[in-house]
Amino acid sequence: MRFMMIVKANPESEAGKMPSEALLAEMMRYNEQLVQAGVLREAAGLKPSAQGVRATFAGGTKTLVEGPFPDTRQLIAGFWIIEVASRAEALDWLKRVPSPHPGDDGAEVRGRAKEEIAARYSAGLAPWAGEPADSGADTAKRAHPSSTTAIAR
Repeated sequence: MRFMMIVKANPESEAGKMPSEALLAEMMRYNEQLVQAGVLREAAGLKPSAQGVRATFAGGTKTLVEGPFPDTRQLIAGFWIIEVASRAEALDWLKRVPSPHPGDDGAEVRGRAKEEIAARYSAGLAPWAGEPADSGADTAKRAHPSSTTAIAR
């Protein structure tokens, strides 16, 4: 089962401030533990939202809004994707995540078993909803809507 462990952003990470040398060393040790256990699939720190763009969809119009985004509680500073045998194992790894921002929300884990996704496809269901899976043409249309795109600054 694959899980994403998410490190939430805070004002310091949004300002582009790098973690302390001690925290970086602790994160590297943690990453090495994940690698040695054979569970790490991907990990990355993300740039501040000032360098990002958000898409909003309202009334059939897609609007691209350039960062920064004000509410850091809704932003992600980094992540790990791990593949483990169970949710309990993922939670054990989450408990070991170095504290990136002491006193803040810290990190969370979200996951979905690839087996569940495969079962939903074989049942003719889309993995993200309870509706039937789209045909290729419908999926392409949904992924690339022919709506108006505007840039907000």
